[in-house]
Amino acid sequence: MQHEIVSKEQWVVARRALLAKEKAMTRARDQLSAERRELPWVRIDKPYFFDGPEGRLSLSDLFAGRSQLFIKHFMMGPGQQHHCVGCSFELDNAEGVLVHLENHDVSYVAVARAPIVEIEALKARMGWRARFVSSYGSDFNFDFNVSYTPEQLVAKKATYNFGPLDFEIEDLSGDSVFYKDDNGQIFLTYANFGRGSEMYLGAYGILDAMPKGRNENGTSNDLTSWVRPHDMYGKGGMVEPTGRYHPADCGCGKHV
Repeated sequence: MQHEIVSKEQWVVARRALLAKEKAMTRARDQLSAERRELPWVRIDKPYFFDGPEGRLSLSDLFAGRSQLFIKHFMMGPGQQHHCVGCSFELDNAEGVLVHLENHDVSYVAVARAPIVEIEALKARMGWRARFVSSYGSDFNFDFNVSYTPEQLVAKKATYNFGPLDFEIEDLSGDSVFYKDDNGQIFLTYANFGRGSEMYLGAYGILDAMPKGRNENGTSNDLTSWVRPHDMYGKGGMVEPTGRYHPADCGCGKHV
């Protein structure tokens, strides 16, 4: 890496100039966060049910006695053998903060459309502790625009990230935030998709401060160029443009 080399005194001058910009960005981020919390809410009256290892659960049950619920929409449909590296990366980043969230009135739950037996197998393999439930047979994923019917895709009526979806895929990822009031009424307060989920990836905060930055130099210039399921680093394989990882020996025909 070629870089300008200066004295410590010169470095401090340059660092102070950058610090002023960082402080301005911090204040702007605080303001944006305040505006995010001021968004209007949507009342959730439709009943939603999920399958967990302990049995059937309602959306209200997922709050687990807390007033705030963060749902990670995990990109995993029924029978899906190749899982999204971005979704896995997000769950990995959440692992260390779960105890802090739970003791600050926030429940964190991952939801996928795959049946619970498939979810439990993946969860056991990855060692995740977060609650992970199945919306199989429910409208939940479809209503929150992270899963699509074949008819939607053919008619090009699918939407993602608050706009038209311009490619065909049955399941995508995202995050939704809910609040439950003292009367048990549930509200959708916030949702984001695509790169909006980067703010939940604590590893990026460290990488952004490193000399090489995120160093995402693959064909897609995003995390698919380097992130792998944490038990697959150093084992080869490839990642589809959709973000799904394929082991080197999976024999599915998608490998180059």
